[in-house]
Amino acid sequence: MVLKVYVSGMSGNKEVKKRQQRVLMILDSKNIKYDTVDITEPGKESEKELMQNKSTSSGGTVSDPEPRHPLPPQLFNDEEYCGDYDAFDMANEIDTLEVFLKLAPADTTAVCTAQIELKQENGEAKKEEAEAEEKKPEEEQKPEAGDGDVKDEAAEKAEKLSATTTNSAAVKTTSDSQSDLLLHSERAAAAM
Repeated sequence: MVLKVYVSGMSGNKEVKKRQQRVLMILDSKNIKYDTVDITEPGKESEKELMQNKSTSSGGTVSDPEPRHPLPPQLFNDEEYCGDYDAFDMANEIDTLEVFLKLAPADTTAVCTAQIELKQENGEAKKEEAEAEEKKPEEEQKPEAGDGDVKDEAAEKAEKLSATTTNSAAVKTTSDSQSDLLLHSERAAAAM
């Protein structure tokens, strides 16, 4: 898929020029590849019509809040409309630009964030387990060797394994609910 930025090389509106420059600067700084389509060049009438017909946002400015036709810059991913400058700027501010530009699935960010949170929580669970291990030798006095002792040690190991499994399940449940909340908020932000 190719990201297309529709611009006007001969706009008399300073705000439109600044918006176009800012969009291109942000895309360059984030190393996002794009094609610039100057709708004022001769022979680009069909591109201009496509931009005007498929754009759902008008790209209104302070000097012209409700223009007759959508104003550049307008962003498309191939033929799929992404949005105007205001939507682009908002996506950049809330760090969902790749989703806005339809370069990545909406839940990729949520999955990555959830994985990071899960690793952090697992690290905390392992720390708690290590602290429990340190307390155990202090509390226990090892009895003399015998048949009953082997069974007691096996029962303790099974109990410890059960506790670890329970902690892991609790961490996973917490992580899943956090992932769902994060995913929901990402989708809501992308829908704006």
